[in-house]
Amino acid sequence: MGDLPRPVTPDGQAGLDALLTSPSTGLIGLDFDGTLSPIVSDPAQARAHPGAVPALTRLAGSVGALAIITGRPAAEAVDLGGLDSVPGLIVLGHYGLQRWQDGGLTSPEPPPAMQAAREALPALLRDAGAPDGTRIEEKTQAVAVHTRGTAAPEAALARIREPLTKLASDLGLAAEPGRLVIELRPRGIDKGVALKDLVRETTARSVIFAGDDLGDLAAFAAVRELRAAGTPGCAVASASPESPQVAAAADLVVDGPRGVVEFLDAVADRLSQSPAR
Repeated sequence: MGDLPRPVTPDGQAGLDALLTSPSTGLIGLDFDGTLSPIVSDPAQARAHPGAVPALTRLAGSVGALAIITGRPAAEAVDLGGLDSVPGLIVLGHYGLQRWQDGGLTSPEPPPAMQAAREALPALLRDAGAPDGTRIEEKTQAVAVHTRGTAAPEAALARIREPLTKLASDLGLAAEPGRLVIELRPRGIDKGVALKDLVRETTARSVIFAGDDLGDLAAFAAVRELRAAGTPGCAVASASPESPQVAAAADLVVDGPRGVVEFLDAVADRLSQSPAR
């Protein structure tokens, strides 16, 4: 039985305490890649940490709502993570555009600008001198360009950042940076919007969100906004040297996906010792 780590901020501790005191009215949200699943060079090979599904399953019987909020397609995250066995789990894909729940998937048609971006990318990357190993990842509602597989990933990302940003601007899309990746997606959607919508839907009275990448900062900001409006919350960072900004913005920092799973198990341990609420 692991010890429950303490957030470094009073507001974060209050958010964690609120969930522990009344778990049936709490929401726990998590990113997938880098948070429940270790980062790998090929996103198609990502798998959830071995302890992730057991920990989530333990929490499902106590916490009011459990959700994964990811930039991946929702069904892809479910398949790669083996998440379909977690009772009542909600998986929001494409930053909230898609929803998987109880085996059913709802997904809107992607905007025409996304198809235009897909068609333009090969020539754009060639003209920008993108090095070997630069890879395009299809996401249905978005498209991402990864440089992790290149010889000099940071330099490769810097080389393609400006042309990708211009393409997104020309098409009315957003160009969102991440861990050695830039993603083109529709504007006006992010994990913060998705998290706040989910809190309203579930009438959650406390919220915890765990993430590791720049795209998770919007969810951390949403936690702070919710706290200011009276809903206690705690932002948990899955630590990564590639995204130190995320740890700096968090109330609690844990050691990557292993640390996230240990945190979830520690929460489940604490709840198993408390009377049901």
